[in-house]
Formats: sequence, structure tokens, C-alpha cells
Amino acid sequence: MSTRTKQNLSVDRALLGFLFLAAMLTIGPFLWIALASFKTQIALLMGTVKFTPVGMNYDEVLFGNTSTFARNFLNSILVASVSTMAAMTIGFLAGYSLLRLRWPGWVVNLFLLWAVVFNLVPPVTLAGAWYELFRGIGLSNDMVALILAHTTLHLPMALWLLSSFLREIPRELEEAAFIDGASFVKTLWRVVIPIMMPGLVSTGILVFIFSWNEFPVALALTNNTSATVPVGIAKFAQENEIKYTQMAAASVLSAIPALLALMFGQRYIVKGLTAGAVK
Repeated sequence: MSTRTKQNLSVDRALLGFLFLAAMLTIGPFLWIALASFKTQIALLMGTVKFTPVGMNYDEVLFGNTSTFARNFLNSILVASVSTMAAMTIGFLAGYSLLRLRWPGWVVNLFLLWAVVFNLVPPVTLAGAWYELFRGIGLSNDMVALILAHTTLHLPMALWLLSSFLREIPRELEEAAFIDGASFVKTLWRVVIPIMMPGLVSTGILVFIFSWNEFPVALALTNNTSATVPVGIAKFAQENEIKYTQMAAASVLSAIPALLALMFGQRYIVKGLTAGAVK
């Protein structure tokens, strides 16, 4: 074996080792939480390694008399889905307007810069103002208020990402569709959207996950009836007791929608690429 081959082999092994370490650092905490969800509270606090798995934590989270996790789960599905669709629709149309209509270049750049700056603002700094605003207009502790807040929070990210995907679509494709007699709506539906499908799906998944995991604004704008999953998980930390194992079980259950969205998105991205490649 030559010296160059040995060097390449050493580099490959070092890269594999680094990737394995990165994977363990990423997956390790989730595996620890998943294992904790099958322990008793005593076994977890004692740091027991070998234990007999129990399902009472999931039973308590899903069917307990005092648990509201099932309702929180449905609330999160509704809020994340509606706010994602709203942010995607507005972001797509706004991005198309900025890049296809005859706006001055400085307007486009300033608007996209504002989107980046707003996306850097911590949501907790807006929670108090939104609480006062929605209470003043009669939407206190209402999911409509949270949907509007999440749409506002994640619209800049959707606008920025969708604008970057729109830049990659040649104008000539749309012009050819217009010459063939296609209307504006038909051009968007038959030409632009199929080509952009991978970007639309990946952006939608990101917006959905960010909305699903959002905590401080949801805590400020909801009550026991309208609370979302992150707020519901936090309620297991009570005044006299922190129910770690039930909190772990709820955390594992809360990860299911994100995993399903990623599985669905992976398949749909390939489908979107194929559809966009064929006129």
C-alpha cells in the first residue's frame, strides 16, 4: 500500500470518527430522554442503568385524569399547520412580487434585510406587547392570537428562503408560458410551483417545526384550554414536584410530528424535483 493511499485511508477514518461523534452528540440526548420515559421516577433519580421498562408514564401523559397533553397536541397541530400555510402563502407571494415585479433594487434588498433582522429578534421580547394587543382586541387566550403571532414570527424566514429559491427560476420559463397564453395564476401553478416544490417543502417543514417548538409566545398568549405542547410539557414541572419521567414521555411524543414531516418531506422533495424537470 502506497504512502498516499495510507494517508487517504487515515483521513477517511478520521472523517468517519468525527461524523460518528457528531451523530452521537445529536442523537445521544434524545436517546437518554427516550430511555428516561420508560423508567420510574425513583430509577431515574437514582441513575439506574439496568431497569425494567414501564409504560405508566405514557399512560399518565395520554390518559391521566389531570393530564391535558392530548388537547395540547391537537392545539399544536392546529396552530402549526394554519400558521405554516399562512406564512408560506404570504411569503411566496411577497417573494414573487419582490423578484418579478419592477421594484427598485434598494427596496428589495432593504425588505430582505428587514426580514433577516426581524428573524434575529428573540420572540420573548415580543410576547408582552402581543399579549396587551390581543387582550385589547378581545383575543386574549385565544388560538387565533397565537396563529397570528406565529405567522408573524416565521414569515421573515419563509420570505427569505422562498426568495432564494425563486431567484434560481429563469424568467424565460414564465415568459414562455405567458406567450403560450397561460394566465398569471396558471403560470404560477403549472410552472413556478412545480419547479419550486423542493424549496416549498423544505421551507414548510422548517416553519412547521419552529412553530411546533415555540414556547415563550405560546406561554404568554394561551391558557389551559388553548395551550400548545411545549407549554403542556412545562406544566409537569409543578410547585412541589418535577415529574421528570412524564416530561420525558411527553417530549418523545412531541417529536413524532416533526419526524413524520421529515419522512414525508424527503419523499415529496424527490417528487417535486421530478415534476419540475418535466415541462
